[in-house]
Amino acid sequence: MRSFPAFAVAAALIAVLPLAAQTAPPAPGAQSNVRMHHEMPKPKNLQVLPKDISAHDLIATMRGFTKALGVECSFCHAENAQTHHLDFASDAKPEKTTARTMIRMTREINSKYLSTVNDPDASAEMKTVTCGTCHRGNSMPMPFSTEGGAAHSKS
Repeated sequence: MRSFPAFAVAAALIAVLPLAAQTAPPAPGAQSNVRMHHEMPKPKNLQVLPKDISAHDLIATMRGFTKALGVECSFCHAENAQTHHLDFASDAKPEKTTARTMIRMTREINSKYLSTVNDPDASAEMKTVTCGTCHRGNSMPMPFSTEGGAAHSKS
């Protein structure tokens, strides 16, 4: 019976040692594989989004745009030729200007028109236009067609 506790201790050490090795701090001067969390720089050139938007909300908003249009950040944001990183403040790409126009448009539709719709069966979400309402995951909205579907007949 003495071999069982020794076996249990050995098994526990085998299980724990890899974890200890993973969490051990790097030796001084050694390069670490752990990425340090860097604070996001304050956004610049915000023209339609709130100037005081939090980094979390800004990233969430941008991710919403990329999903709604089925694109990547580089669709609207130009690359800096020297750093090869996206220059989020740059207005070099016309798609960014278009995006701002579309944001203004959806805001106006929602505030000026859909906010006046009095439908007790419709939730607020049902009475809200977003990028995805028209784009549905495409960079260009697909034209509506009644072909193949039920079309209203003219009397």
